[in-house]
Amino acid sequence: MINTTITPFHKKLDSPLTKKAITVLQINLGRRCNLACSHCHVEAGPKRTEELSPEVCQQLVELIYKFPQIQIVDLTGGAPEMNYGFKSLVEAARENNKQVIVRSNLTIYFENGFDYLPDFFAKNQVKIVASLPCYLADNVDKMRGDGVFDASIKALQWLNKVGYATQPNLTLDLVYNPQLPNSEKFSLTPDQAKLEQDYKQFLQEKFGIVFNNLFTITNLPVGRTKFHLERKKIYAPYLQFLESSFNSSTVEHLMCRDEISVDYLGNIYDCDFNQMMNLPAKTFDGEILTVKKLLEAGNLDLIHQVQTAAYCYGCTAGSGSSCGGALL
Repeated sequence: MINTTITPFHKKLDSPLTKKAITVLQINLGRRCNLACSHCHVEAGPKRTEELSPEVCQQLVELIYKFPQIQIVDLTGGAPEMNYGFKSLVEAARENNKQVIVRSNLTIYFENGFDYLPDFFAKNQVKIVASLPCYLADNVDKMRGDGVFDASIKALQWLNKVGYATQPNLTLDLVYNPQLPNSEKFSLTPDQAKLEQDYKQFLQEKFGIVFNNLFTITNLPVGRTKFHLERKKIYAPYLQFLESSFNSSTVEHLMCRDEISVDYLGNIYDCDFNQMMNLPAKTFDGEILTVKKLLEAGNLDLIHQVQTAAYCYGCTAGSGSSCGGALL
């Protein structure tokens, strides 16, 4: 019989995974999206309706104004641009001199009512982190839908035209995701620096596109990726592969340590993956937190220890993985 035992993640660590001072506020504005990508850990799509309420949006705006220690407001979704409160949160963050990151699928700019976005982003010096899981059309369309590659290329050219990746305050980063495995021939993400050069050369030569950085992100077994692995009966082997690739040097740099992740209901998590798996952040006393509770406490640093699960091996495998790419 094959051994499918996975060591609990916390037992792999030399000491508890403690929280640092919070500097990153990541907000998942909702599940609405114009795409339904096969690897989406949020399970977002055109038929989803969950999004921020006006009440939670106002609480988040208040949080941004109240805590100078927040350096980055990181907006994600779904397509964050489609969900309630998007513009309000961008403008509140910029008024308070926070860096704003928008995790964009690029194709949203061509949907009715969203063609204002490139100019809006440039005006507010928003940092764009855009999904382009490969520089080959077939691979992108396979993961994200027919025509997505061509639309993404046009969007990148549009962003270049308004100054992205050519003006110092307009940063355009791309994200690489590996193809989902169909067998037990697993592999880690390629070397980030080398792949970035390949992307830059190809996109420049073929389409005249320039960008700043490429982030390589491991597919964590969460959401649609988890369902895919289960369908292929390789979920447990994939977790074992990630565990076997564990690199203790990544732990110090994990994104969950200095960020809080907020869902559209105002609940607090250590990271976006924990949010999708409904594993809430907790205080030292075991209390589950909300944005409202943080405001009432007047303190962002109420979480002592990060909640962990087996999928955390995805962030600590090889060179590591985060919303900002490889950790090492």
